[in-house]
Amino acid sequence: MKRNIVIAVVTAAALVGGGTATALAVAGDDDDTTSVTRTDDDRDDRGEDRSDDRDGDDDDGAVRAAAGGVTAAEAITAALKHTPGTAVSAELDDGSWEVDVLAEGDTWHTVRIAPDSGKVLGAQKDDEDDAAEVRAALKGASVTAEDAAKAAAAKGTVVSVDLDDDGDDRGWEAETRASGGDERDWSVGLTSASVTADRDDD
Repeated sequence: MKRNIVIAVVTAAALVGGGTATALAVAGDDDDTTSVTRTDDDRDDRGEDRSDDRDGDDDDGAVRAAAGGVTAAEAITAALKHTPGTAVSAELDDGSWEVDVLAEGDTWHTVRIAPDSGKVLGAQKDDEDDAAEVRAALKGASVTAEDAAKAAAAKGTVVSVDLDDDGDDRGWEAETRASGGDERDWSVGLTSASVTADRDDD
């Protein structure tokens, strides 16, 4: 005799990493049994609700590190003492100054400087191929990256200085941040240390 029996049994309800596991046993025709296990894990949902606000914290950290310790100009000086050449950029990033140096033989180096002591944390050779463009942009220049950083410091805490070698408006670009987190971009000339507001800065 055929029996049509549907039996639902909750065999387990356990908290597994924040989710629940439920086993459902179904008995049908001829006592064939199918077991279905479904896991409702809400861990991913909780993870999606968490937003990462560390960008703002990183900005504040950059200001604090630069304001209370080694300036951009000092970081460039320390980097060039370790790796002689031409400093092309300096940026306070991930808790240290990173200074890009174009050395002899058109080789690039990134030198990391501690923002609190000025000590060299490390240096590595980089594979860059724009040495000719950089040297062409700096031809006849009398203002170095260090000079540009010092000049821009009059506008706020310098957290980066970089060579803009594109187009006709070649020069140094500097970024400053105020204690409140306001960012400003500045242009510094290659032949005079005059500082002007960047035209592209909103």
